[in-house]
Amino acid sequence: MGLVQAELERHGIVTASLTMLPEITRRIRVPRALAVPYALGYPLGAPNDAAVQSMILRRLLALCARTDVPVLETLAPP
Repeated sequence: MGLVQAELERHGIVTASLTMLPEITRRIRVPRALAVPYALGYPLGAPNDAAVQSMILRRLLALCARTDVPVLETLAPP
């Protein structure tokens, strides 16, 4: 995913991603990422938890305004 993000950014398209593996994401240096404390396969948390899912998506979209890249923010566990 990091390579795709880099290519899109080179063409002026802002990207942000969710990660459950922040150590790898940090090494790859993706432009913008939000580390979430959930298991692989559940990047938005538990199914049917619209409040948490909306909060995660809002935090992810807020990263799109950041120009001080690369940036990796961490979402605190609930």
